[in-house]
This record gives sequence, C-alpha cells and structure tokens, in this order.
Amino acid sequence: MKPSDFRFHHPLRVRWGEVDVQQIVFNPHYLMYFDVAVGDYWRALAMPYAAAMRLLDGDIFLRKTTVEFNASAQMEDRLDVALRCDRIGSSSMTFVGAIFRDHQLLVTGELVYVFADPVAKTSRPVPAPLRALMEGYEAGEPVTEVRTGDWATLGEGARAVREAVFVQEQGIAREDEWDEADHTAVHALVTNRLGMPVATGRLLVEGAPGSGTARIGRMAVDRTLRGSGVGRQVVQALEQAARCAVTPAWCWAPSAAPKVSTAAWATRRMASRTRSGHPARRDGAGAGLSASPRQTAAQMSSASG
Repeated sequence: MKPSDFRFHHPLRVRWGEVDVQQIVFNPHYLMYFDVAVGDYWRALAMPYAAAMRLLDGDIFLRKTTVEFNASAQMEDRLDVALRCDRIGSSSMTFVGAIFRDHQLLVTGELVYVFADPVAKTSRPVPAPLRALMEGYEAGEPVTEVRTGDWATLGEGARAVREAVFVQEQGIAREDEWDEADHTAVHALVTNRLGMPVATGRLLVEGAPGSGTARIGRMAVDRTLRGSGVGRQVVQALEQAARCAVTPAWCWAPSAAPKVSTAAWATRRMASRTRSGHPARRDGAGAGLSASPRQTAAQMSSASG
C-alpha cells in the first residue's frame, strides 16, 4: 500500500499529548487520526456535513473498525493520513485507510460506516446522490460545479450562502446586504453534486466595455468549506467574466486580455477582515480588474477569497 493508491490525503503532526511513556503515539490515537481524516474527507467532497445529512434525511454511524500496526509514529512526526471509500453496499460504506510517514507505511485501517435514521438508529439505504458523489470522487471526477449568470438565474442559491455568512454569521443587517446592484451584476455560484450552494460572489462592471472597471464583491463561502478551494473557483469564474466585460476581445482571443494575477486570492480566506471587524466583502473593497496590465495581485488583496 502506497500514498499514490489514494486520492484523499490529510496531513497532521503528532502532538505532545498523543505520545505515551514509550515515547511513541499511544495506539488509540490512530483511530482519532482516522476519524479526523474522515471529517476532512467530507470537506474534500464539498459537502457541509450537518446540512447534507439533513438534506439526505439520515446520518452516518461507525459500525466497525480494524487497525493493523506496522511501525510507530513519534512526537513531531509529520503524518499523511490517506483514505479511500473502497465499497458502498446497500446501507454500508467501507473505508480503507493508511497512515504514512515520509512514504513509510505505519498503520492501516478499515472503517465500516452505516447510513441510518438519525432518531431510530436503524439502517437505511445509502441515498443515490450520496453514492454518486462518493463514487465520482474516487473516480477522479470534480465534486463541484461553478456557474456564472444573472440574479434571476442564480439568486436563490447565492442568497442562501450570503444569508448564512453575512446576516446570520457576521451579523450584517439584512437591509445592508441586499441592494439593487444584485440585479445588474454578474454572479458566480458554486454548488456541490448534491445541488447545495456552497460559495458565491458577484461582479459589478463600471464604465463602457474596454475602458471600465469590474469589481468583485459579496464573496461568501460556507463556513465549513473555507480553505477548501471553492472560494478560488468563484474568483476565477468572476475574473474571466471581468476580462470579457472589460476587454471583450479576450472572449475570442484570450491572448489579448490584461494579465491579472490571482496569486493573492488563492491564499485569502473568508476570515479576512476590514477595520470594522467584518469580512472585506463589500463591493468597494473588491478587486478592480481594469484593462491596464499594471494591475497586480497586491491591488486585489483587500477582498476576502
């Protein structure tokens, strides 16, 4: 068994409290490592776990775990916890796991989960959308779809994400969040394969085509998926829309487009804040994507990604 046998990998470092008197990781902690990785596995599927389970009207319970020890990890070791969904039965899901240190196989495990009624705790068939999502991920397929369009087309999903992030989580007044610009902006919306909206943003185009400025704003990412890359997908989609709006020829000849770096966006998160303490998501703080090649990533860093 080797790291390349897995698509999903979760890195972690052994902490002081996980080492026993023998100066190696106390064996029950390996189960905790696998459990933490399973939580991140759902994130890799762009699946906000709690909301997804409500949508699917069930929950996932651990039925059986087996662990085989080949070598021991020590304090400060950097480990790679790899997981793969190896089989999906009628109501069960079997994960194969491995823990590596510098490609050395330390521990292997098998975890069997059951999809069940969350109240009665009785098994249910694995829902077809969840089965398709997991099988698709293991087959190397994308787990999200990003679309751009107008408010009439994408407004319902975008509203759900922005309501959760800005109004409920950040305490922005509803009357401050919604404005007329939504009806003229270009919106981007990322959904997962369960159809759940998970990230959004909008683009405001100013000035005439070829001479104006396009500003990205209202960036919002589901709190459970921040740092997973879905915000970057929004920025990239809106950036492409901005180039088409500011330099229409780019839509037909991409080499004619202004060169705008996305490096700053790639490392930004929704935790970015303005001086007021709220995420820097207002349109005035967004990125100005103009036709000038002087535009740099530094000018884009004031907006959250």
